[in-house]
Amino acid sequence: MRKIVHRHLGKVVAGAAIAVAGTAVMVGITLPGTAGADDTGGGKAASGQSVAQAGGGADGAVAPGVVEKAPAAEGEKGKGRDPLTDDEIQRVEKIAVNPQLLNASEDVEGDRGPERLTVDLADPKVGELDDPNAPRRANVTFYDYRDDTLVTRTVDLDSGKIVATGTQHGVQPPLSSAEYAEAASLLIADPLGADLKADYKDATDKELTDPNQLLLTGAVYRAVPGGQPAVLDKCGEHRCVRLFPKVKNGPWIDARAFVIDLSARKVAKLES
Repeated sequence: MRKIVHRHLGKVVAGAAIAVAGTAVMVGITLPGTAGADDTGGGKAASGQSVAQAGGGADGAVAPGVVEKAPAAEGEKGKGRDPLTDDEIQRVEKIAVNPQLLNASEDVEGDRGPERLTVDLADPKVGELDDPNAPRRANVTFYDYRDDTLVTRTVDLDSGKIVATGTQHGVQPPLSSAEYAEAASLLIADPLGADLKADYKDATDKELTDPNQLLLTGAVYRAVPGGQPAVLDKCGEHRCVRLFPKVKNGPWIDARAFVIDLSARKVAKLES
């Protein structure tokens, strides 16, 4: 039987989404769907084949099974427009974070070195579009919490050199799992996290002390004129997040009223 828990933030939702309150800053947010649903749908049809359809002979005898070769192990280097291999990803990350960047930047927890966001195969240049031997390059993006800068570095996979560096302010790409976890840690530790912890207690009969007790998604939050307390006015310049926490094997908890400023390491509640 599905259990609805009525509690401190208004409602713990057992379904896939939470109804949105009619405020300007909270319009249009839908939570992710329930994870883990089985959508394969192919097992029954396959098991219902006749012997002949499954490869048996006309006399009903079952044909001998064929053992396929295991897929070849991924090589250290891809070719052409192949996706980056694990080895290539690890290599370009190390190249992109040279000593200068390492010592001059901070990650989401305030430790030395930038927060890694993404590693992607770079698009070929215009003159390389039809060249099967065009150089493979990777774009590595980081967020530097020391000065709220998005850093993108392009690494040539053949030469192992950084061939381009770009920096941007006020650009807020999707958050990493480490950033979600740090945002949840800040909310749990803050007095404004009392309702979140009470809701978790209601749903599980356990204390919420660690972000690993939750499944976390969320969205970057940008300041809306007149739509938030002044402490959040720099969101967009700062790295800010609204969390959509879910109890593991349990309901969603509606925490959308809270914004965590990861740059300032502060938590605030949106004005209703």
